[in-house]
Amino acid sequence: MIDYYKILGVKSNASSAEIKSAYRKLARKSHPDLNPDSKAAREFAVLSKAYHVLIDPQDRAYYDQQ
Repeated sequence: MIDYYKILGVKSNASSAEIKSAYRKLARKSHPDLNPDSKAAREFAVLSKAYHVLIDPQDRAYYDQQ
């Protein structure tokens, strides 16, 4: 299973604000419009998935149970 907390560099008890801040910092580095590297688009997609799962309370609860 992919560890979304590790991907974003936050603890499992991180607040929504901490998750959002970590995502924004990492997304800025790997956004395909700002980083022409071919790996950037894939990294950005993984970051986005991690963010969307962890920022939604229901998705996060489901993810934490697995």
